[in-house]
Amino acid sequence: MDNDGDTLSSLSINDDVRTLATTSLSQSHRSPYLHPTHQVTASTSTFNTHSNTQPIPVPSSSQTPVPTAPGTPRIPASRTPSSLRHASNAALPEASHTTKRRPSSPSGGREGKANRSGREQKIRTTPRLPHAHDVPIAPATTMYWSRAPVHGALPMHNTRAHTVTLVDHIAWMFGGCDDKGCWRDVYCFDTETMHWSHPEMLGDIPPPCRAHTATLVDRKIVVFGGGQGPVYYDTTYILDTTTRRWYAPNFPAQSQPQKHIPDQQSQNPSQVSDPVHPAPRRAHTAVLYMGKIYIFGGGNGLTALNDLWSLDVSRLDSSLRSGSTESGLKWSLIKTHGDLPAPRGYHTANLIGNVMVVVGGSDGRECFSDVWCLNLDSLIWTRVNLTVSHRRLSHTATQVGSYLFIVGGHDGNSYSSEILFYNLGMPHALPRNSVLLLTSRLVNLQYEPRAVRGSPPSPRGYHVTIVADSRLFLFGGFNGHDVFDDVYTLDLAGAAYLPQVMSFRIEV
Repeated sequence: MDNDGDTLSSLSINDDVRTLATTSLSQSHRSPYLHPTHQVTASTSTFNTHSNTQPIPVPSSSQTPVPTAPGTPRIPASRTPSSLRHASNAALPEASHTTKRRPSSPSGGREGKANRSGREQKIRTTPRLPHAHDVPIAPATTMYWSRAPVHGALPMHNTRAHTVTLVDHIAWMFGGCDDKGCWRDVYCFDTETMHWSHPEMLGDIPPPCRAHTATLVDRKIVVFGGGQGPVYYDTTYILDTTTRRWYAPNFPAQSQPQKHIPDQQSQNPSQVSDPVHPAPRRAHTAVLYMGKIYIFGGGNGLTALNDLWSLDVSRLDSSLRSGSTESGLKWSLIKTHGDLPAPRGYHTANLIGNVMVVVGGSDGRECFSDVWCLNLDSLIWTRVNLTVSHRRLSHTATQVGSYLFIVGGHDGNSYSSEILFYNLGMPHALPRNSVLLLTSRLVNLQYEPRAVRGSPPSPRGYHVTIVADSRLFLFGGFNGHDVFDDVYTLDLAGAAYLPQVMSFRIEV
């Protein structure tokens, strides 16, 4: 059992994974490369750079100084700080004063040292610009890692097992934990200006939480499960990103947060849930399809799970407008067909058309290398036949064009900073508006080596990745010893050879 009490089964699993790592978290976010119905789910030694510090007040992004040295190359609009772009913060929530209980690894710029209460204020007003002397120049024809020049009201804590959900160009980070506890804070990160803010939330704010899922439904984020310490949640919360208000739906059979499942003798993990409501869990995944959120797997503290539940959110907007969420949301236990994946948590799940693709994970004893596809129309499971496989848990999987980018994670022995590229299948070039039909022959995801340069993040799991503005963003994570607060970007603009197919349909 780790220092936060998180286990998939009665067998203990350490977060530092010297016995076996169990550090993956599903994250639900939307990518500009995805069809509108697609939802991607997801769940390190210390990296230091130079910084100068001095006490300063919380800034507005419009005050960001910008170097204008003669001969400096012009910065693309999407890379410039907000002071160079009018209305760039139109959708960015207002920053508020934040404090940090302990210093984290610095990443450049200026940070305030303390507020009136004597605790450190983690505020940076001067971002490292892309042409700064300490930012390497990227080759034009390859993908390139670099540490993001973040500024603003930075998160108070280093974070793992959190969620980051992209709404337009703003990434909403919720929850997570470090080696001391879990958090309930919401931070907003502008992917265009690299600016952090800490907006004030209203309504029924969830308790501190880790290893939950966060699924985007229109402009609302639906959070399910997770927990802190020995407590596992089966609760659902909804954040309206327009009003910054939390809602707590009341389900007829929703139980209180539990430390364990009552039926401890059950041998079938799918039987540990109430018939009308999923059992408390964390380290599960969630995808959105046809107005329903599909929850798969996870762990309940006694055993790993492989049950599948759906939450009908098709009437979510009308329910919130009427002030009654109970009548609009409904849980259903889904019966599937074919061979089932082994019970697992710390896996990833991506929605490709009408198919949920599950990669890796762990049951607390074994780290898996398998890949499974579930047709959400026929509800038939199919195992993918891989020519090359990689054991992974605590990783993230993000769809970029016709590829899944598998970033970091643990292979059962150590953490990794490697990116695995799985080709979803691209037999030939297609017209821009065409839809690629992946037959059963092309369902096989296959690993392909790709060149990646730059300064990659250190090995880790429990991080989050999203895609925005032709860049993959990585937030935080954990390497078994240290929890991180850094943000990295993988520039995809130079990788023009990656097929930019906007929609997929996999027949299984």
